[in-house]
Amino acid sequence: MDSQQSRVLVQLRDMILKGEFVPGERLAEIPLAEKLEASRTPVRLALASLEHEGLIEQSPSGGYQMRRFTSQEVADAIRVRGVIEGFAARLLAEDGAPRQLLRDLKDCLEDGDRAVNKPSMELDDYAAYVEMNDRFHKLIIEGCGNLALKRVMDMLGGQPFAAPSAMLPMQSSMEEGQQWMRQAHRTHHAMVQAIERGQGSRAQALGEEHVEIARMNLDYALERPELAAELMPGIKLVSKGRGG
Repeated sequence: MDSQQSRVLVQLRDMILKGEFVPGERLAEIPLAEKLEASRTPVRLALASLEHEGLIEQSPSGGYQMRRFTSQEVADAIRVRGVIEGFAARLLAEDGAPRQLLRDLKDCLEDGDRAVNKPSMELDDYAAYVEMNDRFHKLIIEGCGNLALKRVMDMLGGQPFAAPSAMLPMQSSMEEGQQWMRQAHRTHHAMVQAIERGQGSRAQALGEEHVEIARMNLDYALERPELAAELMPGIKLVSKGRGG
C-alpha cells in the first residue's frame, strides 16, 4: 500500500470512529478526496478496504454509505478481543516472556498505580491511565510473537469501541469510574503475575474476564446517550439491541 493510500485509509477510519458521519450518510469519492486533499484512486481503494473491515456498506444508489452498528455487534467484538488477548497472554506464559517485556509490563503497572491509587482522579490521571492501558495491551499482543493473532487484533481495533481504551472516556464521568479502573488495573497485575509464573490457563482466563468492564461501560454509555455523545461522538453509530 503506497503512502497516500495508507494515509487516506487511516484518516477515513479515524473520521468514522470519531462519529463524523451519521448512519446512512453517503460517502462520495469526490467530496472525500477534496476534504482529504487526495486523488480519487486512494479514496476509492480506502473505501473498499473499509467495507471489507465492516465499517461501511454499499449504498443502494451505488458507492458506499455509513452503516449502523448494534450494541450486540460491539459487545461481541469486545468479547472476541478478550479471547484474543487472553490467548496472547497464555502464549507468553507458556513460552516464557522475555525479561525486557516483563520489565516493560511492570513499568505499565507502576504508571497505572500512580494514576488510580489516589483519593480522587483528575482528568490528567484518566489520560495517563488511557495511555498506559493502550501500551499494556499492545505489549501483550506484540510480545506473544503470533502474527496471525496480531492481524486479527488490528482488525478488531478498527471496529467501533472494540479497541482496549475505546470505552474508557465514559469512566471519567462516572461515580464508579475510578473504582472500575482500579478493578481493571488489578487484573493487569494478575495477568503479569500469571505470565511471569507460567500459568497459561490463568492468564487466558484473566484476559477474557478483563473485557467485561468494557462491556459494562458500553451498557452505561447506551443508557446515557447525551453524555456519551459528548465524550464519544462515535457512539451515535451504535443502536441498542441485535437488529440493524
